[in-house]
Amino acid sequence: MASRVRSFVDLRAFADMAQAPATGDYSTARAALPLADGPCSVDLVVLDGGAGSVAGLPGDEFVIVVEGSLRIGTTTLVAGRSAVIPSGVAFDWQAAPATRALAMRYAIETPATDTIVPIDEDAALTPSNPPLAELLVGPTPSCRNYTDYLSNDGVFICGTWDSTPYHRVAMRYRHHELMHLLEGSVTFVDEAGASATFATGDIFLVEHGATCSWDSREQVKKVYAIWRPAVA
Repeated sequence: MASRVRSFVDLRAFADMAQAPATGDYSTARAALPLADGPCSVDLVVLDGGAGSVAGLPGDEFVIVVEGSLRIGTTTLVAGRSAVIPSGVAFDWQAAPATRALAMRYAIETPATDTIVPIDEDAALTPSNPPLAELLVGPTPSCRNYTDYLSNDGVFICGTWDSTPYHRVAMRYRHHELMHLLEGSVTFVDEAGASATFATGDIFLVEHGATCSWDSREQVKKVYAIWRPAVA
């Protein structure tokens, strides 16, 4: 059987279609996104109200609320807001009815901090490296970044990034990258010729091993969660 072409995944569509258990708590009321085996996973978390406690997760977890609201520890996330729960950190949770969230987890034992880290979408961004010049079609963009969380081994990174418009030819992604667009839009085309345009408010994933181009015609700002293994 031919292997599936790795590509981009519309995570809002996944959240609308996936079936999670009708009952359960933050750790168990989940449906997994089909991904290649590895230490990084993406789940839909479905909580129809309720509350509970978690002794600690087996990895660093980026969580973003799709609908409803979710309190984790002292951090309350409404739709579109996100945070990182470091590995092993105990927390209480409380969910509003019909809450759905997406969780990207990197299996690691040692956390980088012992507290939950909200993603600060308003943080001051500082200049960061643009795409490689040989991949660009047209002018080099101005890119900026702020890192909210970096795993203990530097493999899992979450934060906020923005850029002026640019067009990049297809490249192979050496990482999983979950993105939530705060501003602008971007069009991807994968190696099989499939294309999709994501716009403000969309949540999506580009898979590790995917070969995709990028074309943004306007300023883009995004929250990101990246798992980049040491060996691609």
